[in-house]
Amino acid sequence: MDIVIKLAQFLLSLSLLIILHELGHFIPAKLFKTRVEKFYLFFDLKYSLLKKKIGETEYGIGWLPLGGYVKISGMIDESMDKEQMALPAQPWEFRSKPAWQRLIIMLGGVTVNFILAFVIYIGMAFAYGDMFVATADLKDGLLIENPVMQKAGFKTGDKILAIDGEKVAKFDNQINANIVMAKHVLIDRNGDTQTITMPIQFVDELSKQAKSPLVSLRMPFVVGGVDDDSKNKDLQPKDIVLRLNEEPAKYFDQAKAILEKNKGKLIVAGILRNDKEMQVPVQVDADGKLGIHTAALDLQSLEKLGYYKVSKQEYGFVESFPVGIQKGADQLVGYGKQLKMIFNPETKAYKQVGGFAAIFNIFPSSWSWEVFWNITALLSIMLGVMNLLPIPALDGGHVIFLLYEIISGKKPSDKFLENAQMVGFVLLISLLLFANGNDIYKAIVGK
Repeated sequence: MDIVIKLAQFLLSLSLLIILHELGHFIPAKLFKTRVEKFYLFFDLKYSLLKKKIGETEYGIGWLPLGGYVKISGMIDESMDKEQMALPAQPWEFRSKPAWQRLIIMLGGVTVNFILAFVIYIGMAFAYGDMFVATADLKDGLLIENPVMQKAGFKTGDKILAIDGEKVAKFDNQINANIVMAKHVLIDRNGDTQTITMPIQFVDELSKQAKSPLVSLRMPFVVGGVDDDSKNKDLQPKDIVLRLNEEPAKYFDQAKAILEKNKGKLIVAGILRNDKEMQVPVQVDADGKLGIHTAALDLQSLEKLGYYKVSKQEYGFVESFPVGIQKGADQLVGYGKQLKMIFNPETKAYKQVGGFAAIFNIFPSSWSWEVFWNITALLSIMLGVMNLLPIPALDGGHVIFLLYEIISGKKPSDKFLENAQMVGFVLLISLLLFANGNDIYKAIVGK
């Protein structure tokens, strides 16, 4: 069932992004009276799953879910329709239109992608607002158990004050992504501020470790259930461990360290059960475990117990616009930084480039509209930026040639455009094979 939910989110998000991107080309083409021969979700290699011709356009769904396309008459694209291009240009064809109109048609897809992302972020700000823990309220700092982070110089209890000079006012999901792309991180360690310079191959080192958050909130030790073979039957679900062997164990990482020191011993645990404190003897096994599994608490429960002060920021309709636009701009800049890292061989970040499997795995196994829209907005930005790359088979390649034509007044020959399209297609296939090859490699080696 989990994989069905992941697949449903993946296909819904991908379909939405493809249809709207292609509409971005379709609508201006129609406005400029340019004939659109096909409008397809997914590729119809050899055959279609569904198709219907309305007017001059065939609408359909292909069987190969690697994208989608609109086929515009008189345009040198992936269809490489040389027979049509050999005929005299017709008034309804793309090649007959003024360069400025062709430029608008080509930029339509990425424009829609960026607009969609900003609209989603605005809508999310209005619908969900922001829930976070302010940095000033992180009295005991953050949990840092990722070995790559520890190797870089971070420790549990550190507070993240600034990333590349940008003040970190709150802890939220974005902080991990920002650290990945950072060069310098300013921290507070027991009242002493210091700057950690991130290793150049930080991303590559992360890829060699099991996936875990770089930083996270420190959580209490909450009993989720007791194993059948456990000797600690006096513990009950929802018990919260406060002390172990008379040592404070406010957080799970503290409790873990105390248990490690008391392997094989019978000790006393101070717990909170139904708002009452009590003591329970517990047997620590040879591995430093209690034979139980833990549970997580949401932010509201953590606030009720006094662990954190949770801030909730709600936005009115008008207020949502600047908030959503800023979030979209931050994500756009962040993705630009990721691309810069990928194209820098020293970082070895290119090893983390993923294909469709990587995108599929972004989606959670439980349905959440908030998470779905957040991922879709990010993917929309990624799709827009990737399509602007100056590769002839992508929108960005066409835009480069059109800008050259507008500036110089000279139109590249159809033969040149055909050759450029073929080179671009080879580059695009190579990138696709590399990205999806990375997915396969990671699946084989388990990283």
